[in-house]
Amino acid sequence: MYIHFIAFIHSAHETHPGEVMTKTYSSSIRPVQGDIISDNGFHPKFHNGYEVVKVTLDYSTNECWVSLTPLMIELQDIPIEEYLQHMKKHGWLPADHHVMD
Repeated sequence: MYIHFIAFIHSAHETHPGEVMTKTYSSSIRPVQGDIISDNGFHPKFHNGYEVVKVTLDYSTNECWVSLTPLMIELQDIPIEEYLQHMKKHGWLPADHHVMD
């Protein structure tokens, strides 16, 4: 099954509008609400995981869409663009560029 993770990244102090990022895995294990998802794309200055808040299954397409807790960057140690670039280096894509692995 394709597992599509969806995360919204936004800054509390910058004018950047925020961005929806996605990453897809192929797995027979699907997350459930309350799970904490760890990924090398999550910047270690903030946290090491996002909580699963919603899971939508589509058995007809063999896909699972997983909404993660939105991240609000409140520390000024790192600009939102740097955080987004870190995610992109680790396979996360803007939602409008979504592709399956």
